[in-house]
Amino acid sequence: MTEEIRVGETIQDFRLRDQKREEMHLYDLKGKKVLLSFHPLAWTQVCAQQMKSLEENHELFTELNTVPLGISVDPIPSKKAWARELGVTHIKFLSDFWPHGEVARAYGIFKEKEGVSERANIIIDENQRVIFFKKYPGHELPDIKEITEILRK
Repeated sequence: MTEEIRVGETIQDFRLRDQKREEMHLYDLKGKKVLLSFHPLAWTQVCAQQMKSLEENHELFTELNTVPLGISVDPIPSKKAWARELGVTHIKFLSDFWPHGEVARAYGIFKEKEGVSERANIIIDENQRVIFFKKYPGHELPDIKEITEILRK
């Protein structure tokens, strides 16, 4: 298993497609903060709450010069249907489906046995340096207030 990413490191770049099949290149977001919000699987209760909290706070993220991205190993068609089901229109849901979990593996948060990522939040600053990294138990909803407090600093 790859070593976990650490605060202070420059994040490894990636290219993933979102629920609209549009390619997202992480390094294109230089100059903005980015919240990488990893969740194990779409269509599950805590993951749905996690992604809805991003959508509900999208204006605040914009004010804080931050791009929130939801990431899981689900395929693009599933991400598209799930975003529609949740009423998510502002947040990009990225598919780390193929190569399976490649981004989660690169950051050391892929669970081999289950074939999914950990539930985790990674915040990077405008220069792609990690300023926050936290894993959560699978059943625990990440605290959005904790995230926004970090972003305000």
